Amino acid sequence: MGENHSFSNQTLITETDRMKFRELDSFLNNYDDSQKKAIISDSRNILCIAGAGSGKTSVLVKKIDFLTNYKSVDPSKILAITFTRKAKQEMESRLEALNIKTNVHTFNSFSERILRKYQHKIYNKNTMVLDYSGKVFSFSFAIQSLNLTIDSVIDLYFTDKQKILKTKEELSSILINDCFSIIDFFKLKNKDLSSLSQDIHVENKKIAETILTICKKLQEYIQVYGFRSFNDQILDTLEFFKNNPDYIPQYDYIFVDEYQDVNNSQSKILDLLNPKNLFLVGDPRQSIFGWRGSDINLILNYNKKYPDCETVVLDKNYRSNNHLVNFMNHSIKDLSLRDLESSINGEKNIFLSEHKSEEDEINFITEKLSELTLNKKRIFVLARTNRHLQNISLVMKQKNIHHIIKREDDLTNTGGGNIIISTIHAIKGLESDIVFIMGCNKQNFPCKSSDHPILDFIKLGEYNKEEEEKRLFYVGISRAKHSLYLSYSGKPTEFINEEMISLLEEIPRKDKKDEIDKTSYQDEDFLERDFRRSETYTESKYKEDWEDMISED
Repeated sequence: MGENHSFSNQTLITETDRMKFRELDSFLNNYDDSQKKAIISDSRNILCIAGAGSGKTSVLVKKIDFLTNYKSVDPSKILAITFTRKAKQEMESRLEALNIKTNVHTFNSFSERILRKYQHKIYNKNTMVLDYSGKVFSFSFAIQSLNLTIDSVIDLYFTDKQKILKTKEELSSILINDCFSIIDFFKLKNKDLSSLSQDIHVENKKIAETILTICKKLQEYIQVYGFRSFNDQILDTLEFFKNNPDYIPQYDYIFVDEYQDVNNSQSKILDLLNPKNLFLVGDPRQSIFGWRGSDINLILNYNKKYPDCETVVLDKNYRSNNHLVNFMNHSIKDLSLRDLESSINGEKNIFLSEHKSEEDEINFITEKLSELTLNKKRIFVLARTNRHLQNISLVMKQKNIHHIIKREDDLTNTGGGNIIISTIHAIKGLESDIVFIMGCNKQNFPCKSSDHPILDFIKLGEYNKEEEEKRLFYVGISRAKHSLYLSYSGKPTEFINEEMISLLEEIPRKDKKDEIDKTSYQDEDFLERDFRRSETYTESKYKEDWEDMISED
């Protein structure tokens, strides 16, 4: 990542621009000059690099407002594409508040609308989206026809520790999702499934061959019964547009939010839509879904593909104080992007604490939470994996610390809770006064553990996992507005570099021995086993982790 990505054609604010700003002062007076430029620029192809806390969604909505009310653009000729259903709902809500009714979709809901409208031209039979219940049914049919049992496949696929720490329902859910993810992966790469068992380490050979047999049977079932996966929505729409250009809808303007999360198939759909005007918003620093297929190079190399595009950089952070923004900038230096600037001066409240064990670390965090909740400020407790959330949630429940567990693209409102615990992936896009990030050690950043042995293996080389993990850490620390608490046991992550260490404050802590009742949990394995029985942990055992993000709405 040492290559410089300062982006060519980066816009300059001219005197002509400032004159327009003054003319539109009543409309633009709450925005800085870079934001104003993005809003009123009439360039046909704009790439807006929007750093954390820079107000990208407000800018995107304001530009649509500007086009419809000042440029008389027909709202029906505007398409806004978001990455998640929650972002779609938020954008629709903001536009409705401005009395603007336009087309807002996720890539999948847009594709599904096309597939339903032209189903008779695309398919020779009735089709339906394969949801999770359909996957369970298909999987059961496949293994029965192969004279396999779910227990025998689970026993082969997972390690002994995984089988101890997870319920059969959880293991079944992971296994089923992995099989369908493998099918989607090979379909996206236009590769034959038979290559799955090639180049697999000897110790994984039997697993790969068994999973290959199941996946082939699932493919047969999907084709016979007309099921479509979420990836099929994108691929089938892409193929339809390629073969039937007359059916491609025409838009004057297309807006794409979170462009750093787009994959190659979605990018090709944008190319075929070929609108008169294109406005892309994204932040390479926050590209964290390579494991799901997104390609950071699409945003990093956009200027090379479209040298005539205008690049507007939003680099003023309106969320975090100056000390936190400085800390953030040092964490992502390798990407060679322009530093963010803070608009807020505040106290330096950035702490790093070392602990003898995860138990000690959780005890420290819960003690601090008990102190901080008296201030009634919003608090995030973030972790790299769901296992850490399970462990700390159990202890918080034992100590009567009320909290909400945030799920990825959870459509429910979390505003009613002062303390929200979440993985970093699930909290992206949100902010909090105080943020704790637990498990800041070499085991978690970059993450060494995995529940998906074959799925992880076939994706090796598809993206730079360590760099993505570094960006994930950046996303976590950039949620904080005022205070940041980092903690770890074992060896600290190297993502906290020397420059960042120089910015830390000494943690204010009483000198006393652990007060936690060691009989309540002796080790992390006990925590995880006991947590599965906890009412606090409400995750559905039968739902894909990311199904809500890409469903057809």
